[in-house]
Amino acid sequence: MKKLLLYLIIIVTGIIFISRLFYLQIYNTSYASLSEDNAIKIIHDYPERGAVYDRNGKLLVANQPSYDVMVIPRELKPFDTLEFCSILNIPKEKLEKQLKKAKRYSRRVASVIVPQLTKDEYAFLQEKMHKFKGFYIQKRSLRNYHTDHGANILGYIAEVNNAIIKKDNYYISGDLIGMQGVEKQYEQVLRGKKGVKYIQKDRFSRDIGSYKEGTIDTLPIPGKDLTLTIDTELQQYGEELMINKRGGIVVLEPSTGEILALVTAPSYKPSLLVGRKRSPNFTKLYNDTIAKPLFDRGVQGAYPPGSPFKTLTALIGLQEGVITDHSSVYCSGVYKYGKKSKMGCHCGTGRRHLTTAVSRSCNTYFATTYRNVIEKYDSPKEGMDNWNAHAKSFGLGAFLNNDLSSGNKGLIPDGDYYDRYYPGNQWRGITTLSNAIGQGEVTTTPIQLANMTAAIANKGFFYTPHIVKAIDNTPIENEHYTKPKKTTIDKEHFSPVIEGMHEVYTKGTARALQVPDIEICGKTGTSENYTRIDGKRVQLTDHSIFIAFAPKDDPKIAIAVFIENGYWGSRSAGRITSLMIEKYLKGHVTRTDLEKWVLEHSLEEEYAKPLSGEPFQINR
Repeated sequence: MKKLLLYLIIIVTGIIFISRLFYLQIYNTSYASLSEDNAIKIIHDYPERGAVYDRNGKLLVANQPSYDVMVIPRELKPFDTLEFCSILNIPKEKLEKQLKKAKRYSRRVASVIVPQLTKDEYAFLQEKMHKFKGFYIQKRSLRNYHTDHGANILGYIAEVNNAIIKKDNYYISGDLIGMQGVEKQYEQVLRGKKGVKYIQKDRFSRDIGSYKEGTIDTLPIPGKDLTLTIDTELQQYGEELMINKRGGIVVLEPSTGEILALVTAPSYKPSLLVGRKRSPNFTKLYNDTIAKPLFDRGVQGAYPPGSPFKTLTALIGLQEGVITDHSSVYCSGVYKYGKKSKMGCHCGTGRRHLTTAVSRSCNTYFATTYRNVIEKYDSPKEGMDNWNAHAKSFGLGAFLNNDLSSGNKGLIPDGDYYDRYYPGNQWRGITTLSNAIGQGEVTTTPIQLANMTAAIANKGFFYTPHIVKAIDNTPIENEHYTKPKKTTIDKEHFSPVIEGMHEVYTKGTARALQVPDIEICGKTGTSENYTRIDGKRVQLTDHSIFIAFAPKDDPKIAIAVFIENGYWGSRSAGRITSLMIEKYLKGHVTRTDLEKWVLEHSLEEEYAKPLSGEPFQINR
């Protein structure tokens, strides 16, 4: 019995060893094992990255061929470094640094030594490659931009770093990945899938043909094309209007949430971040901490919304029943509250109803409304939480969960926020009164204001803003973008506010900005602007803000414009809003004198004023 058991153990052990050897030599073709095989060379076949089009089918981003010089450190033989560097026009120190980096990454896996050769450099080097054992040339694609606009939307591609490689094993050293904009957000759609070729080598490390006759090689799968919601002509026009200004323009289609234009200023040409000049150009853009061309003000810039927020104050007041469309408040030119506090008003003096309060931007009317909303409840905390819920239902104070690669949620304070700064509930409605007019602690981004405007235009609902319309000509059918989000305000409350916004253009603060044959509803805004200079809080030139939608009865466009240091609302932002609306709805601009003023007007002198630090935020 013992003898039989010994034989059985020997037979089973032999079967296990034979099976394992058979598996490793015949069936195991995984990338990991093959990459460790001295007799196999792996070459990746990179796919064409998906193209990008605008909503009208205009090509924005395509591809151009590029060539990378690769090295497999274990196959490297002594070579003439001076000749190699001379051919590629690189310093010897850089070559040595790249070779050390490649060896640290892997001695068996290829690394990029010199990326993105031109066609001429490639042709010249190809003739001499036999001199440089261990090096080879890898073909791949770079982006080819057919537009000088929308860099913040399109983004760029760049070489992966070690953190990305560790996070996603699809990428290896030298691969390119989308870093901003739709290139980043839709990376997996655009990149396609790499093909792989396995080359058999002999004992002298010479290529002798495809491994297993190419049966396990894979072909690359091209990336899918994107069709954006952007109207390129409108985007370009917006960027032209914003020359020598800082701020953002966001234009939405209210009936779909599609982003028609997303302008940030200052910006840059997308082509600056392509090829071997990408790195130094990016460094220059990144280090410009004054103009911040890489900072997308349309979605990342959080500012006090100013008077456009009064439309929301009115809607909340109507919903809470503290006002009706017939309610009136007498304005003496100043609203007094507390023992010594007061809020100035520039609407003149007289009795203000809801529509005239909106059209003439009466601080007194909206401060009274806001205070009544908060004080309606048993405690200011309960009132503030209720107010917060109404505001957030318009997409404020939170990320919109759109398909953009960056954003800022802004701030809509609640009761807990003020409890932290006033221990023991030592605060009331008047403590937070600046919120009523879009100042105080409230901050919003231009895209949030545009979304709020679309919700007003739709009388109580909005669609999540999004930038991609179709993938490979198949329309996006994601319920997140196609299902409307309802606000907490009943539909019947929107009509008087919309009428007030219409009167802003017919007889209010924007009456000089009417567009012939188009009924526009809008709201001007002037936002106070503070910073710290030498440790002191200093007030700078106000920001200029404007929101609008048009036409009044069948909205096709909703827009928010924010101009840093742009003075009052109708001066800078209002003019740009008016021109953008006419450009989109008519296809051309009739008020060329207004257009000329905006194009030639610069705010660079304002931005050149000496200041230091970040914009000041009141923290109570």
